[in-house]
Formats: sequence, C-alpha cells, structure tokens
Amino acid sequence: MVPSLEECADLLIKSHVPEHIIEHSRKVCGIAACLGRLLNGQGAGLNEGKIAAASWLHDIAKMDGLRSGENHSAAGAELLRKLGYPEIAEIVRQHVVLDAETYKGDIGEAMVVHYADKRVKHTVLVSLEDRFRDLKERYGERPAARQWLEDLERQTKDLEVRIFGRLAISPDSLGSLVEEK
Repeated sequence: MVPSLEECADLLIKSHVPEHIIEHSRKVCGIAACLGRLLNGQGAGLNEGKIAAASWLHDIAKMDGLRSGENHSAAGAELLRKLGYPEIAEIVRQHVVLDAETYKGDIGEAMVVHYADKRVKHTVLVSLEDRFRDLKERYGERPAARQWLEDLERQTKDLEVRIFGRLAISPDSLGSLVEEK
C-alpha cells in the first residue's frame, strides 16, 4: 500500500514534524520524483508512487531521533510499518544507509530516495561535495564518525555515477529540471 501525497502530508503533521523538515522533504521529493521519471524513461521500471511517498516521509522520525539519539530511519520505518506501509517503511529505513544488497543491485526506489536526500542541504539542492562537507562539519567531530561519513560519501558518489550513467544529463543539470516541474 502506498499513501497519497495528501496522506503523507497528514502523517507528517500528525507526527508533529516541524515545517523546516517538511520543506526539506518536499525538496527531496521533487528531486527523487524527477529522477524516477527520468530513469523510467530509460526503462528502469521504478514505482514512482513509492518514490514520492518515501521521499516525503523519510524524515518522519527525525526530531524524535535528534531528541533521543535513536536511529531516525529505523524509527520512521517502524512507525510506517505499524501504519500499514511496509514497502514505504523499507525505503525509509534505507534513506541514510543503503543495505549492501540494495547498493549492489539494480537502481531501485531506495537508491533514488537515498541519493535525493543526499543532494538536499536543508531545503537547497547542492552538490554531493557541499552536502558532505556540511555533514562532516555537523556530525564528523569524532574520527570514527568522520570516517563513516567519508565512506558514505564515496558510496554516494559511486551511486551518482551509476544513476547519471543511465541518463543524458549531468548531476549539475538536475536543479533546472526540478525547478521546471
């Protein structure tokens, strides 16, 4: 089952998600939806409804995670499972870190949402370099955390090459395509 965008907005409001996180999610959704359409134009066979819903809901538990220190992607996935959205929950669970099997597989919905989230700093589309610079400044004080972010950055850059290798555009041109929609 896939919630509509209106149902997603209601879920965010009922979960007391702050407006700035809703705006971040709206931007991630725009990027993910654009990539889904473009990839489907190349025969990817992605479910665009799942991409839209998961990108809207990917940070549904972000504030709880910041307050409690719990993993917000796992908490968001658990909430969505309980609400009857197991397929969306699985994508949300992987929006921070992709499972190894997902990463090695064909480009799927979880990859698109994961990548789109990494391209949005707050509510602005940025390069992966800019996004990871910000993440390292905010969360990379400890050597282990910095190494984890550097590994994630390498993986995400590889994912970017895989995604855009299927498309006739560059990552830099994504902004103009999203703004047109």
